[in-house]
Amino acid sequence: MNLPEGVTSHTVQTERLNTHYLASGPEDGEVIVFIQGNLASARFFEHLFPHLAGYRIIAPDMRGFGDSEKAVIDGTRGLRDWSDDTRALIEHLGISKPVHLVGWSTGGAAIAHYAIDHPGEVASLTMIDPVSPYGFGGTHGVDGNAIPDFAGSGGHTAAPEFVAALSQGDSSDGSPMSPRNVMRGFYWSPEYKMEQQREDMLVAEILKSAIGDHGYPGDGTTTDRWPNVAPGTTGILNALSGKYCRWDDIVELEPKPPILWTHGTDDLVVSDSSMFEMGTLGKLGAVPGWPGEEEHPPQPMVQQIDNVLDRYAEAGGRVRKEMFEGSGHGPHLDADDAWLAIFRDFLATIVTA
Repeated sequence: MNLPEGVTSHTVQTERLNTHYLASGPEDGEVIVFIQGNLASARFFEHLFPHLAGYRIIAPDMRGFGDSEKAVIDGTRGLRDWSDDTRALIEHLGISKPVHLVGWSTGGAAIAHYAIDHPGEVASLTMIDPVSPYGFGGTHGVDGNAIPDFAGSGGHTAAPEFVAALSQGDSSDGSPMSPRNVMRGFYWSPEYKMEQQREDMLVAEILKSAIGDHGYPGDGTTTDRWPNVAPGTTGILNALSGKYCRWDDIVELEPKPPILWTHGTDDLVVSDSSMFEMGTLGKLGAVPGWPGEEEHPPQPMVQQIDNVLDRYAEAGGRVRKEMFEGSGHGPHLDADDAWLAIFRDFLATIVTA
């Protein structure tokens, strides 16, 4: 494994999971834990670590992804399998002081769950284009009102051609639905060009993902509501559904760790017009039979995040919001220098015990 200087690879058996993680920095440094997004791994963060000198950094591959155990994801727990696995790793490593948590996309919801479940044990939360506090799909409106049956969310919303390409280990760029082209088009701004060797490595990481009902995308059910699919019970897309994934109760958390929200303004994944959300796809005509705005409007994901973080601030929490103009779903990738500068500045304002 060709890692940046100072970054090391480890595998341990925690009480929950055989977990692979990357690490860097001194054992006695303040701890930063990075949690990946869906169809990714810890290696999507590794380029940041040499620029965070003095901190102890831990970045696990989450269950079902990377080199960690391909254990079943219980969709009915939302992202709590991920947050509980992270907790188990932290305990296994003997870390007792509050930790800084960084979560990208799916990882953003996971770190929110961690903070809610372990009050007082989180020094800060940094969310990189996090999943909405009302999940991904199946809700509408700024307050996350449920669509009946949470229709249009869950494992059966995944594009079959993309799932097939993952299953076949397709590393080419010959199809719009190949993992490489999906990564280029949606993980960061399409204008961003990554060095070829590194891109190859990240594609290989995506292809390590567990594919099927227990991993990506998960199982599903049917409903009479358009688009006739609803959440199942296992796999990552069910864990992300608004039926199971909610972190808006973070507003009531005490004590409240400071929150940094970083968002790419050209994000096509977590967006008020997400290209992976059924309301948006129906409105665009990409999914036939859309019943219209009244029955199934696009999910305003960014507005939902903004609203909950405003409420968190009104309840006494400290929130910093940073928009990265022209960045896509991963500003830590396509605007890494700017993202690092803001992240380091944010950390410098936090006094830990």
